[in-house]
Amino acid sequence: MFQTAFTLSLTQFARSLSLPERLQRSPARNLALEGLRQRNLALDALFYDVTVITPEEAFYISDSLAAEGAIMIVPPSGLGALTLCETIDEFVLRGGADARALAVAGIGGSALGAAAFARNVADAVDGPVAVVVSGYGIADVITEALGGLFFFGHLRGLRPFLESLDDLAGRPKVGAQGDATTARTSLDTRTVQALLADPRLSFRLLAGHSKGNLVLSAALHDLWKQDEGRVAKLARNTKIVTIGTRIAMPPVFTDVVDVMGEWDWFGEINSRSFIHADQRVAHAWHHTNTDLGGHLPVTITLMEILAASPIIDDAKTKEHQAAKLNVVAEPPTTPASPPVPAGGNTATIEKVKKAFSAGPMPGAQPSASGQPDDPQSPKPH
Repeated sequence: MFQTAFTLSLTQFARSLSLPERLQRSPARNLALEGLRQRNLALDALFYDVTVITPEEAFYISDSLAAEGAIMIVPPSGLGALTLCETIDEFVLRGGADARALAVAGIGGSALGAAAFARNVADAVDGPVAVVVSGYGIADVITEALGGLFFFGHLRGLRPFLESLDDLAGRPKVGAQGDATTARTSLDTRTVQALLADPRLSFRLLAGHSKGNLVLSAALHDLWKQDEGRVAKLARNTKIVTIGTRIAMPPVFTDVVDVMGEWDWFGEINSRSFIHADQRVAHAWHHTNTDLGGHLPVTITLMEILAASPIIDDAKTKEHQAAKLNVVAEPPTTPASPPVPAGGNTATIEKVKKAFSAGPMPGAQPSASGQPDDPQSPKPH
């Protein structure tokens, strides 16, 4: 718990240093929202595993904690610092094309929470992960006042409509700012959609937590309406893992795994009742902070899912995975007494190794006609 408190305090201190600069751009908006953003930062520090974010990284992203639509490239622990990007072109130029997984977090929408969730995913797939910041603006204040915190899955059409107020108030222009009108889709959703539609990028895993699953769902549904061919290709090559809430994805996606904590009543009231959980984590609630009891261990859970159901990856990444896992699992070369069993760790490593070296999944065929955003029938999976 000390590490969580330290990361939170450091981020708050670093953000206070950048306040004068932010007030020069949009003084009224930033002053009105700063207190709520600090509250959301504290929420994310409790709900996400912020201990995996280094002090240098926390300081680096403190100025952009609420920048809706910002994109980060998050490598696994110990393999470099995360990179913050304002546009998709910058994301590609700074190495985003190497990311094979896309993550979207929820709860407070801060960059710290998003980075922590993405780092957990990166540690599971052993590669860099792209993550989009949900941010917090005027639209979020209004929807929250109307119960959006507890019913975000049922009020998803309200926030995009109100985001025009954020633009009028001087919201920073990051992400896919000019790709669509704010009256139709929120900026974080547009950015996720633009990343999925970009032919320069190829994601094999989409992972969301809490409200982030709603963003993924909305982005995929919107993309499906615009380019069914692109979505069909994504469905053949991509696995989706939702954590904390069950939200309907386009029916063309058949490799979807819905994960829920055994004690997660908050996720249940925001989930679609006709979608059944594929995996329930024992003694786990909605949060993923390993410093607290009752957490849902994202990295371990994803490793088990990937071991049981492999995903496609390119040859270069598979070779890197196999090489790393061989080094970890290699027995000592010097004579020694019989090794002590290491519990499930060695078995899990071997399963992950097989998963990433497995062949492609069978392709899923798109349906003949379009489907509504939130179909009222069970998903194909």
